[in-house]
Amino acid sequence: MRLLLTSAGIKNTSIHDALVELLGKPIADSSALCVPTGSYAHPMAGPGRAWEFIAGREPRTPMCELGWKSLGVLELTALPSIEKERWIPWVRETDVLLVGGGDALYLCHWMRQSGLADLLPSLGQMVWVGLSAGSMVMTPRIGEDFVQWRPPTGDDSTLGIVDFSICPHLAQEGMPGNSIAEAEQWAAGISGPAYAMDDETAIKVVDGTVEVVSEGHWKLFTGNERREDLASASVPE
Repeated sequence: MRLLLTSAGIKNTSIHDALVELLGKPIADSSALCVPTGSYAHPMAGPGRAWEFIAGREPRTPMCELGWKSLGVLELTALPSIEKERWIPWVRETDVLLVGGGDALYLCHWMRQSGLADLLPSLGQMVWVGLSAGSMVMTPRIGEDFVQWRPPTGDDSTLGIVDFSICPHLAQEGMPGNSIAEAEQWAAGISGPAYAMDDETAIKVVDGTVEVVSEGHWKLFTGNERREDLASASVPE
């Protein structure tokens, strides 16, 4: 599986081009399933935000409105009541999973309960596009600052598909989002590498190779030695 982990969807040309590169064909020729499950457990989201995501009515987080050849909804809370022989082919036959934001731990719980988490290693060339919580769920842990819904395990661990954590929505001082000071405090509680990134930034992961794609700002914290330079990333040619 190839990953495009975004803070706020396909926000600019660089992230759009990275998505097309991962797909290996135009968006108009690609099928997609969107996953709105994370919305239901977050106090700032809920069913209204889930509908906006599915309908492509949320201009701040473009995902579903990009002109897909086909688009369906994969609701993870429904899958345990459906035979796997029925829904697994839906997933295998699609080109991309568009995974919305909300609560990363709730999303992680239902990925495990539904069986989707177990299916991920066998999905080959499929593309996973995460938005905020949809990106954070692929990391080892989200940090206590982001815990809203508490899972049965009681901790902040997520799937660990990648070996770094993500603080999304990095914002300039005085703007809505997470300030660099808040991101630094968050990172101090995370063992291992961690990225803070703004809404113009995404992380592409292919065969274990990590590449930052950005028209904005991001910061990498590495273990005990933290980088103090706020970087403006240039997109690789």
